[in-house]
Amino acid sequence: MLHETPASPPSSKAATGPLSHIKILDLSRVLAGPWASQLLGDLGADVIKIERPQVGDETRHWGPPYLADGNGAPTADAAYFLCANRNKRSLTVDITKREGQAIVRQLAAQSDVVLENFKVGGLAAYGLDYAGLKKINPKLVYCSITGFGQDGPYADRAGYDFLIQGMGGMMSVTGRADGEAGAGPQKVGVALVDVLSGMYATVAVLSALAHRDLGGYRARDGQHIDLALLDVQVACLANQAMNYLVTGKVPGRLGNGHPNIVPYQDFPTADGDMLLAIGNDGQFARFCEIAERREWITDARFSTNGARVKHRAVLIPLLRQTTVMKTTAEWIVLLESAAVACGPINDLAAVFTDAQVIHSGLRFDMPHDSGSQAPQVANPINLSATPVNYRTAPPKLGQHTDAVLAELGYDAQTIVRLRSAGVV
Repeated sequence: MLHETPASPPSSKAATGPLSHIKILDLSRVLAGPWASQLLGDLGADVIKIERPQVGDETRHWGPPYLADGNGAPTADAAYFLCANRNKRSLTVDITKREGQAIVRQLAAQSDVVLENFKVGGLAAYGLDYAGLKKINPKLVYCSITGFGQDGPYADRAGYDFLIQGMGGMMSVTGRADGEAGAGPQKVGVALVDVLSGMYATVAVLSALAHRDLGGYRARDGQHIDLALLDVQVACLANQAMNYLVTGKVPGRLGNGHPNIVPYQDFPTADGDMLLAIGNDGQFARFCEIAERREWITDARFSTNGARVKHRAVLIPLLRQTTVMKTTAEWIVLLESAAVACGPINDLAAVFTDAQVIHSGLRFDMPHDSGSQAPQVANPINLSATPVNYRTAPPKLGQHTDAVLAELGYDAQTIVRLRSAGVV
C-alpha cells in the first residue's frame, strides 16, 4: 500500500550544483541519453535511471573489461557502463506491466525532465510518451533521442552511432586518402555521434527549462524535444559541410591532414611522430627559421596558407624529410619557444600521466557499492560559483529501487510483492 510519509533525501551526499532543484527521469540507455543525464547529474540534478529488471542498461554487459570488486573479481558492470552513469540512482521497473507504468507515471508527475531513446512510438503503447505524460505534468520537458527523428522516411529505423557516422558523412572525410596504403573510410575511435548528441540534448533540456521557468511564478509549460543522431552528425560536419556547400566539390579523406590549413597534421621524427599545427603565415615563417629552411618563407608556393594548401603535395614530403632530423621532444622544446603549436601523439597511458591532465584532476576514483573504487573521468566544466559535484559512483543494477519506491510512498510489503511479481 501507499502511505504519505515525507520523501527521504536522494542520497547521503547532497547535491549542491546549479541544477540541484531539478529532477530527471531517465528512460534512456546505451550512450547518448545517459551521457546527457550524467552531465545533468554532475550539475546537481537528481537523476533516476529506469532499467529493466535482471538485465539493465545494455552497456552493463558490453565487456570485458569489467569493474573489479573489492576482492579483485569482475563485477557485472562493464567499464563502458561506468563512463556515462555516475550521479544516478538505479530503479528497476518493467514498463510492460501496468504497475510498472504506474510507477513511471508517479515519477514523471514529480519530475522536471524525461529523457528517452526508444524507437519512435515505442512508449506510446504504455502511455509513457510525451502526449501521455504531459497530461499528468504539463511542465515536463520531454527529450526524445532517436536515430532519425520523430518523422520522415527513416523515422522507424533504429539508429546506431557507427551507422550514423557512415550515413552522415563523417566516415567519408575520415581515414587515409585514396591512393595511400590503408586508404578507405574510417569511423572515429569513440562513439562521437552519441557523445555529441548527449551534449546537444543537454543544451536543449537546459534551454527548455529556462523557457519554462522564465515567467517566474507564472512559469510556462514544458515542451517536447526531438533530437536525431543524423541531424547532430550533419550539423557537426562544420567546415567540411561548408566547404562542400560553398564549392559543390565533395571533400575527400586526407588522413590526419586538414582541408583548409597546411601544415596541420602528423609528421615523423627521429624517435616517433609529432603533430604540427601551424595556423598562420607567421607561425610558418618561425617554423622555417627553426628548421633552417628559410628559403620556404619567400617561396611563392609556400609563403601563404592558400599557396601551401594548393601545393601540399610538394610541401608535405619536404617537411617529412626535415622533421625526421630531430626527436619529438627536441622539436617540442624548439617550436614551443617560438609559439609554434606542436605536440606528441599520446596513447591513453600517456594521457593520464600527462602533467596538465594530472593538474586538472581529470582522472579520479569514486567508492563503488561493490567494495572497490570506480575510476572516472572528470567533467570538464569549471564553474566558479556552482562547481560540478560527484556524489555517487555508477550504481549497481536496481541499487536504489527500494529507496525510490519508498519516496513515492510504497511500503515494504508492497515493494516485496512488486519484486515477486517481476514489476521491479
